[in-house]
Amino acid sequence: MPKQVDEGLLVTLKRAAAVLKEAGVPFALAGGFAAYAHGGTSSDHDVDFLLRLQDVDTALDALVAAGFTAERPPEDWLVKVYDEGRLVDLIHRPVERPVDDATLSDTIMRPVNAVRVPVVSATALMVHKLLTYSQHYCDFARALPLARSLREQIDWARVRRETGQSPYAEAFLVLLDRLDVVPLAVTGPEAPALVRTVTPDPMPEGAVA
Repeated sequence: MPKQVDEGLLVTLKRAAAVLKEAGVPFALAGGFAAYAHGGTSSDHDVDFLLRLQDVDTALDALVAAGFTAERPPEDWLVKVYDEGRLVDLIHRPVERPVDDATLSDTIMRPVNAVRVPVVSATALMVHKLLTYSQHYCDFARALPLARSLREQIDWARVRRETGQSPYAEAFLVLLDRLDVVPLAVTGPEAPALVRTVTPDPMPEGAVA
């Protein structure tokens, strides 16, 4: 766990969580503060909550009534609110997967600065992190601290299953093996092979090698 976090953001997290609870909006703490709540390393530039699409308007109304400032950005997977300039993201479709009751049940109650909140599981955090990687963004340096600090809490076989379509996630699991963080054997029988066999294209008839 980092020795210091942004105290202002912690206050904002507690305020926003209290408002959502009072409004009866189901939510889960995600992002860097979720890692912090699990005892791992955290980035603390904002606060992230997951909530269902059908609850977004209720959440915004309640937060605005409590003094937050709302913003609907061009991105269609989240809305934003600000508490004296401090950002809270309300995310209803992380990594192209809508938040539903199953998402919100995959949580653990954790104390965050003396307030207990539902926190996305370490396994779900790892899955979400790996599924953000693409040809446009692939910074493994952001995922390594999460993997190192929470590896005992993560179901790595599930991570492998739920990120199996991503070559970037596959490469990250290989990297964890090479760095002796998490052996490939731990990620299950479908773990990626370190060496792939490539079959060459047949030579055209009459071609000379």
